[in-house]
Amino acid sequence: MKYNKLGDSDLLVSEICLGTMTFGKQNTLEDAKEQLDYAVACGVNFLDAAEMYPVPGSADTQGRTEEYIGEWLHQQQRDKIIVATKVAGPSRHFTWIRDGKCQVDRQNITQAVNDSLKRLKTDYIDLYQIHWPDRYTPIFGEWEYDIAKERETIPIVEQLEVFADLIKEGKIRYLGVSNETPYGICEFTHLAQQLNLPKIVSIQNAFSLINRIYSIHLAEACRFHNVSLMAYSPLGFGLLTGKYLNGIPANTRLDLFKGFGMRYDKGNMPLAVKSYVEIAEKFNLTPAQLALAFVRSRWFVTSTIIGATTMAQLKENLDSINVNLSEEILTEINAVHARYPNPTP
Repeated sequence: MKYNKLGDSDLLVSEICLGTMTFGKQNTLEDAKEQLDYAVACGVNFLDAAEMYPVPGSADTQGRTEEYIGEWLHQQQRDKIIVATKVAGPSRHFTWIRDGKCQVDRQNITQAVNDSLKRLKTDYIDLYQIHWPDRYTPIFGEWEYDIAKERETIPIVEQLEVFADLIKEGKIRYLGVSNETPYGICEFTHLAQQLNLPKIVSIQNAFSLINRIYSIHLAEACRFHNVSLMAYSPLGFGLLTGKYLNGIPANTRLDLFKGFGMRYDKGNMPLAVKSYVEIAEKFNLTPAQLALAFVRSRWFVTSTIIGATTMAQLKENLDSINVNLSEEILTEINAVHARYPNPTP
């Protein structure tokens, strides 16, 4: 397992980060502990959660993922584990989180941090992330900016001032963003530098064989502002495993949660996935290994977030660190990308 520096921080994070959004919905507490123990034994030192997890979100499960991690974390050597979690942004869907008043302002951030600390059974959070921007941005499958959706927003300066206080209090160590844009990266970093406020050290955005949008403009912005990418959904909601090519198997996420994966239901997606699966088979790799090795191979990826509902999936995903793609394989991958560019942005 390799360890990479996260942006401007002093955090050395494993190249694989264990995502936990299934803990408390598809995975029991016992499942979660088994996954966490196995991942750490394999060298993973980086965990990612969120106050809204597990997903799909609901009032009766909100926060349960952090609770499961907390049950495990308080029995660990805390300084050996890097814990990341997130504050929810404004949404008309998650009305059960602070009564739906989720502006990224002082009151909400402070309450969210304190609640997460309690659930995680820890005194501090290593990386605290804004799950999605307070302002309107086209995310989660939207494909263009719509000015009609613009809304009043908490100024970024005010957001940073709150995080500065929480860092001084020792409740969080570093700040990151998620589902952000080049504009957001530049605003957060410029304002932090100008006003001596905390600089973001990371961005958590989707990146995979079927979604390379990050590499177009965000890669440049993040490179020159030293903001590290934590790549989420590297298997494209499981599509890149190939298991959905001949229908929807029972007890998979697309079967259990109807309509939850609509952002991935796009025209050329099945053709692209089929082509990537064929490349994997040609070179004696599993489709998941190919997809994860590709993400890990990109120069701008600091850590790849994996998630699993079974130990078999977790082991396969972790084994992908032993796969290095040859130039021949990368050439074939890029040929598919040229035919079906970003079918699921």
